[in-house]
Amino acid sequence: MTTCSTHVLDAARGVPAAGLEVTLATPAGTTLATATTDADGRIRWDGPLAAAGGTAQLDPATYVVSFATGDWYAAAGRDTFFPHVDLTVALSGAHVHVALLLSPYAYTTYQGS
Repeated sequence: MTTCSTHVLDAARGVPAAGLEVTLATPAGTTLATATTDADGRIRWDGPLAAAGGTAQLDPATYVVSFATGDWYAAAGRDTFFPHVDLTVALSGAHVHVALLLSPYAYTTYQGS
């Protein structure tokens, strides 16, 4: 079993991206969990995903992490070029951290620790 976390930062404002909906799914499109970033812009998925609204075990495999950036920017009255950011990631090992640095017209992502 592996765990996955994400941290989203609003790089344009230099603050965490709180209140951003994120979905964890299989590459075939089956949603495993949907959660909203906390005040620090973070979500952690582990074990049975019950705490994040899901029911599946998080086994080492390929997953899609989808960030609802368009809705998040719209709620703040801001425009964005990216209405959705979808990242396909290969989760292996004990823990994988998916970081997203977000601005209205660009984003950067990396595997953190």
